[in-house]
Amino acid sequence: MLAPTLLVLAGLTGSPPHAQQGNEFRWHGALAAGKTIEIVGVNGSIDASGGGSEVEVVAVKRGRRSDPAEVRIKVVEHADGVTICALYPPGRDREENECRPGGKGHNSTRDNDVNVEWTVKVPRGVRFAGRTVNGDVVGRGLAAEAEEHTVNGSVSVETTSWADASTVNGSITARLGSTGWRGDLELTTVNGGITVDLPASASMEVDASTVNAPMSTLHSMAPVEASMA
Repeated sequence: MLAPTLLVLAGLTGSPPHAQQGNEFRWHGALAAGKTIEIVGVNGSIDASGGGSEVEVVAVKRGRRSDPAEVRIKVVEHADGVTICALYPPGRDREENECRPGGKGHNSTRDNDVNVEWTVKVPRGVRFAGRTVNGDVVGRGLAAEAEEHTVNGSVSVETTSWADASTVNGSITARLGSTGWRGDLELTTVNGGITVDLPASASMEVDASTVNAPMSTLHSMAPVEASMA
């Protein structure tokens, strides 16, 4: 099945973080404008909201059969910001999971049923990236670029800037306050609808296609073409 795709064409420094391992993890630190706070999970939703003077991250671990203490939260500082991952124990093949920026690290639950629910506070000017497999990703009141991805869950993003988003089983709702991105902006889903709210002053070309899901744009002066693939 083809994925419904919206393609829009248009021209570290910080205070030492405090973290604790157990069923609840907390981290906070200052990131300069333009840097990224990235959350990488597997099971569990990510809820981010804008505000505050520092990045604040809370992760709550819960398991039914598996021990939440087996899931480690790892913080990786790098040139582009900070990446924080939920790392599950290795499986029968003993391949270690890893935390790498951009969601590039190997990370598998290996039948571990622990859920990690994330709450993130994102200051103005700091970029947000949220990645999970089973769970929703939400970004509210953000004031910089955002990137949100899941597989089984919905995506909702509201920012004064622009955002990329994707899911397989779920809907996408995006409210974007800027059209100043370079290259292509892409919002994709397979089983779900896409709703995009663009600025009234937007001037761009929008190419949209869908298989059997609804798609709409709101408050946009941009020309929109939609077709059934």
